[in-house]
Amino acid sequence: MNNKNNNNLFNFVYSALFAALIIVLGFISIPIGPVPISGISLGVMLAGAVLSVRQAVYSILIVILLGAAGLPVFSGFTGGIGILLGPRGGYYLGFLLGVGIISLLRGNNNNTFRLFAAIFTGSILIEYIIAIPWLLFITQMHLKQAIWLGMLPFLPGDILKTILATILAKALYKNIPALRRYNE
Repeated sequence: MNNKNNNNLFNFVYSALFAALIIVLGFISIPIGPVPISGISLGVMLAGAVLSVRQAVYSILIVILLGAAGLPVFSGFTGGIGILLGPRGGYYLGFLLGVGIISLLRGNNNNTFRLFAAIFTGSILIEYIIAIPWLLFITQMHLKQAIWLGMLPFLPGDILKTILATILAKALYKNIPALRRYNE
Protein backbone atom coordinates (compact mmCIF):
# COMPACT_ATOMS: atom_id res chain seq x y z
CA MET A 1 0.00 0.00 0.00
CA ASN A 2 1.45 3.36 -0.93
CA ASN A 3 1.87 6.20 1.57
CA LYS A 4 -1.18 8.16 0.31
CA ASN A 5 -3.50 5.16 0.70
CA ASN A 6 -1.95 4.42 4.07
CA ASN A 7 -2.58 8.03 5.15
CA ASN A 8 -6.19 7.84 3.93
CA LEU A 9 -6.71 4.62 5.87
CA PHE A 10 -5.33 6.20 9.06
CA ASN A 11 -7.50 9.30 8.52
CA PHE A 12 -10.58 7.11 8.20
CA VAL A 13 -9.75 4.80 11.10
CA TYR A 14 -8.87 7.55 13.58
CA SER A 15 -11.85 9.68 12.54
CA ALA A 16 -14.21 6.72 12.98
CA LEU A 17 -12.65 5.69 16.31
CA PHE A 18 -12.95 9.16 17.76
CA ALA A 19 -16.49 9.56 16.39
CA ALA A 20 -17.36 6.35 18.28
CA LEU A 21 -15.67 7.69 21.42
CA ILE A 22 -17.61 10.96 21.17
CA ILE A 23 -20.87 9.05 20.73
CA VAL A 24 -20.18 6.77 23.71
CA LEU A 25 -19.24 9.74 25.89
CA GLY A 26 -22.47 11.44 24.79
CA PHE A 27 -24.43 8.65 26.46
CA ILE A 28 -23.24 10.14 29.76
CA SER A 29 -25.86 12.85 30.01
CA ILE A 30 -27.49 14.87 32.78
CA PRO A 31 -30.55 16.85 31.65
CA ILE A 32 -30.46 20.25 33.39
CA GLY A 33 -32.34 22.53 30.99
CA PRO A 34 -32.39 23.24 27.27
CA VAL A 35 -28.87 21.79 26.98
CA PRO A 36 -27.78 18.74 29.01
CA ILE A 37 -24.41 18.20 30.61
CA SER A 38 -22.70 15.39 28.70
CA GLY A 39 -19.38 13.75 28.02
CA ILE A 40 -19.39 14.78 24.35
CA SER A 41 -17.15 17.76 24.97
CA LEU A 42 -14.46 15.51 26.50
CA GLY A 43 -14.45 13.43 23.32
CA VAL A 44 -14.24 16.57 21.21
CA MET A 45 -11.34 17.85 23.30
CA LEU A 46 -9.47 14.57 22.90
CA ALA A 47 -10.10 14.41 19.16
CA GLY A 48 -8.67 17.88 18.66
CA ALA A 49 -5.79 17.22 21.02
CA VAL A 50 -4.47 14.06 19.34
CA LEU A 51 -5.77 13.95 15.77
CA SER A 52 -4.80 15.93 12.71
CA VAL A 53 -7.15 18.78 11.78
CA ARG A 54 -8.70 16.67 9.02
CA GLN A 55 -9.19 13.62 11.24
CA ALA A 56 -10.61 15.69 14.09
CA VAL A 57 -13.09 17.58 11.90
CA TYR A 58 -14.15 14.36 10.19
CA SER A 59 -14.80 12.73 13.56
CA ILE A 60 -17.28 15.49 14.50
CA LEU A 61 -18.83 15.49 11.03
CA ILE A 62 -19.47 11.75 11.34
CA VAL A 63 -21.30 12.30 14.63
CA ILE A 64 -23.30 15.23 13.27
CA LEU A 65 -24.29 13.41 10.07
CA LEU A 66 -25.29 10.23 11.91
CA GLY A 67 -27.33 12.29 14.36
CA ALA A 68 -28.93 14.35 11.60
CA ALA A 69 -29.94 11.09 9.93
CA GLY A 70 -31.87 10.21 13.08
CA LEU A 71 -29.51 7.80 14.81
CA PRO A 72 -29.45 8.32 18.60
CA VAL A 73 -25.84 9.50 18.79
CA PHE A 74 -26.35 12.85 20.48
CA SER A 75 -26.35 13.28 24.25
CA GLY A 76 -29.04 11.33 26.06
CA PHE A 77 -29.53 8.82 23.20
CA THR A 78 -31.16 11.45 20.99
CA GLY A 79 -30.91 12.08 17.29
CA GLY A 80 -32.56 13.90 14.43
CA ILE A 81 -32.22 17.18 12.62
CA GLY A 82 -34.41 18.80 15.29
CA ILE A 83 -31.55 18.51 17.80
CA LEU A 84 -29.24 20.39 15.44
CA LEU A 85 -31.85 23.06 14.76
CA GLY A 86 -32.80 23.37 18.44
CA PRO A 87 -31.03 24.86 21.47
CA ARG A 88 -28.17 22.33 21.27
CA GLY A 89 -27.34 23.04 17.63
CA GLY A 90 -24.91 25.83 18.40
CA TYR A 91 -22.87 23.51 20.58
CA TYR A 92 -22.48 21.00 17.74
CA LEU A 93 -21.46 23.80 15.38
CA GLY A 94 -19.03 24.98 18.06
CA PHE A 95 -17.63 21.46 18.36
CA LEU A 96 -17.03 21.35 14.62
CA LEU A 97 -15.10 24.62 14.55
CA GLY A 98 -13.50 24.16 17.96
CA VAL A 99 -12.03 20.72 17.27
CA GLY A 100 -10.19 22.07 14.25
CA ILE A 101 -8.88 25.03 16.25
CA ILE A 102 -7.64 22.73 19.02
CA SER A 103 -5.78 20.63 16.48
CA LEU A 104 -4.29 23.70 14.79
CA LEU A 105 -3.16 25.34 18.03
CA ARG A 106 -1.88 22.33 19.95
CA GLY A 107 1.57 22.07 18.42
CA ASN A 108 3.45 18.86 19.00
CA ASN A 109 1.91 17.99 22.39
CA ASN A 110 5.27 18.33 24.18
CA ASN A 111 4.23 21.54 25.89
CA THR A 112 1.52 20.89 28.46
CA PHE A 113 0.53 24.55 28.80
CA ARG A 114 0.19 24.97 25.03
CA LEU A 115 -1.95 21.83 24.81
CA PHE A 116 -4.16 23.00 27.68
CA ALA A 117 -4.49 26.46 26.10
CA ALA A 118 -5.41 24.95 22.72
CA ILE A 119 -8.07 22.73 24.29
CA PHE A 120 -9.42 25.60 26.40
CA THR A 121 -9.57 27.94 23.41
CA GLY A 122 -11.18 25.50 20.99
CA SER A 123 -13.53 23.73 23.34
CA ILE A 124 -14.58 26.44 25.74
CA LEU A 125 -14.08 29.86 24.16
CA ILE A 126 -15.02 28.97 20.58
CA GLU A 127 -17.85 26.69 21.63
CA TYR A 128 -19.53 29.35 23.77
CA ILE A 129 -18.91 32.14 21.26
CA ILE A 130 -21.03 30.10 18.84
CA ALA A 131 -23.43 28.34 21.22
CA ILE A 132 -24.68 31.30 23.26
CA PRO A 133 -25.80 33.44 20.28
CA TRP A 134 -27.41 30.31 18.79
CA LEU A 135 -29.24 29.68 22.07
CA LEU A 136 -30.36 33.33 22.15
CA PHE A 137 -31.68 33.12 18.59
CA ILE A 138 -33.46 29.76 18.99
CA THR A 139 -35.01 30.34 22.42
CA GLN A 140 -35.46 34.14 22.32
CA MET A 141 -34.22 34.34 25.90
CA HIS A 142 -32.23 37.30 27.19
CA LEU A 143 -28.42 37.26 27.09
CA LYS A 144 -28.12 36.99 30.86
CA GLN A 145 -30.51 34.04 30.91
CA ALA A 146 -28.68 32.32 28.03
CA ILE A 147 -25.38 32.68 29.88
CA TRP A 148 -26.92 31.39 33.12
CA LEU A 149 -28.54 28.39 31.40
CA GLY A 150 -26.18 27.73 28.49
CA MET A 151 -22.72 28.44 29.85
CA LEU A 152 -22.29 28.87 33.61
CA PRO A 153 -23.52 25.40 34.65
CA PHE A 154 -21.02 23.84 32.23
CA LEU A 155 -17.87 25.86 32.99
CA PRO A 156 -16.63 23.97 36.07
CA GLY A 157 -17.03 20.62 34.30
CA ASP A 158 -15.51 21.98 31.11
CA ILE A 159 -12.43 23.17 32.98
CA LEU A 160 -12.08 19.74 34.64
CA LYS A 161 -12.55 18.06 31.25
CA THR A 162 -9.89 20.34 29.78
CA ILE A 163 -7.42 19.23 32.46
CA LEU A 164 -8.37 15.57 31.96
CA ALA A 165 -8.17 15.86 28.17
CA THR A 166 -4.71 17.44 28.44
CA ILE A 167 -3.46 14.57 30.60
CA LEU A 168 -5.08 11.88 28.44
CA ALA A 169 -3.94 13.44 25.17
CA LYS A 170 -0.33 13.59 26.31
CA ALA A 171 -0.50 9.92 27.32
CA LEU A 172 -2.16 8.87 24.04
CA TYR A 173 0.25 10.85 21.92
CA LYS A 174 3.24 9.45 23.80
CA ASN A 175 2.08 5.82 23.70
CA ILE A 176 0.61 5.54 20.20
CA PRO A 177 3.46 6.12 17.72
CA ALA A 178 1.08 6.17 14.73
CA LEU A 179 -0.55 9.33 16.07
CA ARG A 180 2.79 11.11 15.97
CA ARG A 181 3.77 9.74 12.57
CA TYR A 182 0.53 10.66 10.76
CA ASN A 183 -0.14 13.96 12.51
CA GLU A 184 3.17 15.69 11.88
